[in-house]
Amino acid sequence: MNRLEETVSAPPVYGLPATLAGRTRRVYDRLAAVYPVSTMLFHSRAHRCALGASGIRDGMRVLEVATGSGEMFRRLVRANRSGSTIGVDLSPNMAARTQRTARQKFPGASAHCQAVDARRMPFRDDSFDAIFCCYLLELLSSEDIVSTLSEFRRILRNNGQLTLVLIGQNTALFNSIYRVLGKVAPAFWGRQVEQRVPDLIESVRFDILEDRMVRQTFYPSRVLVARK
Repeated sequence: MNRLEETVSAPPVYGLPATLAGRTRRVYDRLAAVYPVSTMLFHSRAHRCALGASGIRDGMRVLEVATGSGEMFRRLVRANRSGSTIGVDLSPNMAARTQRTARQKFPGASAHCQAVDARRMPFRDDSFDAIFCCYLLELLSSEDIVSTLSEFRRILRNNGQLTLVLIGQNTALFNSIYRVLGKVAPAFWGRQVEQRVPDLIESVRFDILEDRMVRQTFYPSRVLVARK
């Protein structure tokens, strides 16, 4: 068994609070084929910014949590060809699509994706040099955000870095629209949490190193990089 397989071999832990997880999994399973359009229109600039701010170096052990359709995951694999890159997503269809596309584009890279609930992940303590997470925390309850950030700290090595991309809250019109969308389809849109997350990051003993705002089309994002 190689080191990548050893990292992901621990069994999942069940008994987690359901919140919106079941509905979210079903929604994103159904949208797996078309979700890349959303990424291309609204998220790709923030992904580039996150990668540039993260300090990732080739040869690391890198985890992306909530890969979606895999646009960010492919960036990570490209930047980390001689390292190990693992992706997880609540949606099995998203995880499978991400892995299939990454292996087609980078057949020699060590890349693996699986369906995992971010609130309790099947990885050993201190497994990764860097963790990325884009647009996930909006779909979690406040309690689950803290649980997920605590999981990030558990599986990240000392001095490892966590890079988060969040939906921005610095535009009044966008905020109003997003509140309506979140009420109509909470399992897909969630709600904005960007302004609360820095305090939550620090509450689980991360130090914030970078804080950047990015806009693509009309869509604002905030990129945070923190160190364990």
